[in-house]
Amino acid sequence: MHDIARKTRLRAELLEKRAMMPPDARSAAGRAMRDALLSAPEVEMAGTIAAYVSIGTEPDTRSLLFALWKRGAYVLLPKLLPDGDLDWASYEGPDSLAPGSRGCLEPTEPARGPGAVASADVVLTPAVAVDRTGMRLGRGGGSYDRVLARVGPAILTVGLVYDGELVRELPAESHDQRVRSVVTPTGGLLRFAGEV
Repeated sequence: MHDIARKTRLRAELLEKRAMMPPDARSAAGRAMRDALLSAPEVEMAGTIAAYVSIGTEPDTRSLLFALWKRGAYVLLPKLLPDGDLDWASYEGPDSLAPGSRGCLEPTEPARGPGAVASADVVLTPAVAVDRTGMRLGRGGGSYDRVLARVGPAILTVGLVYDGELVRELPAESHDQRVRSVVTPTGGLLRFAGEV
């Protein structure tokens, strides 16, 4: 219970800091992260990339999605299921998105099933914070812990966070899954020790 309370408090603090960031600073951060990801060898070579459509104050992913799609990558985006798990469908450009459950933009293409993420060469995940071991703090629903549990050990998994959200240590519970790397606006892509 102690870790749950710590996670809840930390999540609230970090989301409050995000809300205070000027919109132009958030936009600049999103562009820097996009450029770092687009130049990463694993992303350049990836045939299939599982990503997500950013919401609210999250680092912007829309220009990244468009760039990946224009480059010819097969981009999978999540569709939230009633139980909190994520289904996946293909991104076919900005016009292929529509409001889904909870107001998030989701792909309108046919769903491919929760296991479709296992076919991705790179998996991009939202995060409120990531620590130096790859432990990820999400929004608390557990959706991406389920996703990351389905991804093979050689697949690059990346948490997208702002500067200041890559922290020394995060509280963790037994179901929490690590990412293998993180991207920040000024640090670029950082792979964690022992990872591909």
